[in-house]
Amino acid sequence: MSEPHRPKGTTNLLPDPESATAPVRTKRALFLLLLTTFFPGSAQWVAGQRALGGFVMRVTMVCWGLLIAILLTALLKRDWLLNIFAQPWVQLATTVALIVLAAGWLLMFLNTLAIIRPKYLAPGARIGLTATLLVLALGITGSMSYGAFVMNKGRETISNVFSSGPAIKAVDGRYNIAVFGADSGANREGIRTDSMSLISVDAKTGKSLLISIPRNMQNARFSDDSPLREVYPNGFDCGDECLFNAIYRDTTDNHAELYPNSADPGAEATMDAIEGSTGLKVQGYVMIDMAGFAGFINAMGGVTVDSGGWVPYNGKAWPNSSVNTHWFSPGVHTFTGKQALWFARSRDFTTDYHRIARQQCLQQAMIKQFSPQTLLTRFTDIMDAGEELVRTDIPQQQLGSFLNLANKARETPFERLTLGAPDFGSAADKFSTYPDFDKIHTRIQSLIAEESGTTAAPSSKSAKASAASSASSAPTSSTSDTGRNTEPDKIVEEPTDSPTAQPDGSALSEEYLVTLEQIGRTDLLGEIAVNNNDCSVP
Repeated sequence: MSEPHRPKGTTNLLPDPESATAPVRTKRALFLLLLTTFFPGSAQWVAGQRALGGFVMRVTMVCWGLLIAILLTALLKRDWLLNIFAQPWVQLATTVALIVLAAGWLLMFLNTLAIIRPKYLAPGARIGLTATLLVLALGITGSMSYGAFVMNKGRETISNVFSSGPAIKAVDGRYNIAVFGADSGANREGIRTDSMSLISVDAKTGKSLLISIPRNMQNARFSDDSPLREVYPNGFDCGDECLFNAIYRDTTDNHAELYPNSADPGAEATMDAIEGSTGLKVQGYVMIDMAGFAGFINAMGGVTVDSGGWVPYNGKAWPNSSVNTHWFSPGVHTFTGKQALWFARSRDFTTDYHRIARQQCLQQAMIKQFSPQTLLTRFTDIMDAGEELVRTDIPQQQLGSFLNLANKARETPFERLTLGAPDFGSAADKFSTYPDFDKIHTRIQSLIAEESGTTAAPSSKSAKASAASSASSAPTSSTSDTGRNTEPDKIVEEPTDSPTAQPDGSALSEEYLVTLEQIGRTDLLGEIAVNNNDCSVP
C-alpha cells in the first residue's frame, strides 16, 4: 500500500515505511507520535499533508502563545487574570474553545495513526505504539474535556450566585461587606439572621477588620439615607422585640415596600442598620445559609482551628443517661462541616459573646485556608456547595478583583472587634442593650487608622458627641460601691482562668465533664468553659 496521496509539489520528509527497515519504521512512528503530542499538525506537515498540517500548526502556535501569556500574567498580574476569567462570557468562550480543541486534537491523533501505518511495524512495536497513542489521545483530550466541564460549572455557579449589576467602588479606600449567617430551618418561619458581621478590607493591602454585631444588640441606628430612618427615627427601639437579628424579618414582613427596587429588602435594611451603627458605608452583602455551611466546609476538605478551651455541643445521648452534651477538647482540630457548625453555634454554659469569638475565628480560618490551591483541587465540589450556601449582591464582574483581594487578606491576621463584651465592657454591663454608637464609631476609626498607619481623625460630629459624653460623665466616679469598674472607656474583661484538672489532679476529660452535668454541677462546667472563646488559626 502506498503513502496517502500528496498534492503536486509537496515533499514527504519521512522515509517510506514500505521500503524502510523495521528499526527505521519504529523510529518513524515514535517521531510522529511525539510531534502530535507536543505540536499538533507538525506530523501531518512532515508527512506531506501541508495544507492540513499548516493550518493546525498555526492554531497550535496561537494556543501555545496564549498559554505562555496566561502563565506570565499569573506570575506578574494575577489580579488581571482573575478579573478576565471571572467574566461569564470569557468562561463560556473558553469552554467552547476547549471542547473544539479536544475534538481537533483527537482527530490529529487518529490521523497520525493512519500516517504511521501500524501494519508495517513489528508486532511488538505495533501493539506498544498503538496503545501509547490511544492512551495519550484519551488522556490529553479527556483532560481538556474535563477542563471545559469545570469552566462551565464555574460559569453556571457565578451566574446563579452573583448579581449582574455594575461594579461597586471602594469608599475611603475600603470595601465594607456585610456577612449574614441565616438560619431558615424547617422548624422556623422565614429567615433569621443568627450571626451578623462586617468585613472592612483595605482595597490596596487587603488588611482587614472583622466587626461582629451581637444578635441581641438593641436600639440599632439606621443610616441617614435609610427608608427605615422615618419608621424608627430613634433607632430600632421597641424593646426586647427589637433585637438586631429581628431587623431582617421585620422589614421583610412589614416594610418591604420601602425597598421597591431591592430583591432582598431584609438584607438591605440590615445593611442600613450596620452602616448606621458602625459609621462605615456598606457596599454589599453575603448571605450564608447555615444549612449549606457544612457542605461548603466539607467541599474545602475541612477547616482547622486551635481551640483554647472546652466547647460543648449536642449529640447523641450518652448510654444510660439523658445527657447528650459532647465536648471538643482544647487544641488543634480539623473540623468537618457538621463539627464546624457545632463549634460556631455552641453557647451552652457560656454566652453569645463566646460564640461570636469562635465564629470570628472560623471566618478567618476559612479565608486563610481557602487558597487558590484549594479552589483548583476541589473546584467542582466547592461550586456545588456554593450554590446552596451563598446569596449575594456582589457583581459578577468584580469577583476576580475580590478573589485577589481575599488572597491578600489571607496573608495578614484580621483585626477583630465585637460590639459588646469583651471589647466594650463585660456581658454584665449590657453595652449591647444600650450601645454608645459614638464610642463605637471612634473605636472603629481608631482601628482602621492603626491598621493603615495613619492618625485617626474622627468627624466633627463624632468629636462633638464624644466631648459632650465626656463632659456629662466627668463627675461620675469610675468605680461603683461594689468595686466593679464602670468607667465608660475601660474594657472590663471576663475572668479567663478555668480549672485545668480534676480534683484528684488528673487531666480534664470529656467523660469527667459529662459526669459533672449528670450530677448537676453546671456551675463548674461554666467555669471550665469560660475561656472557650479563645480561638486562633494555626
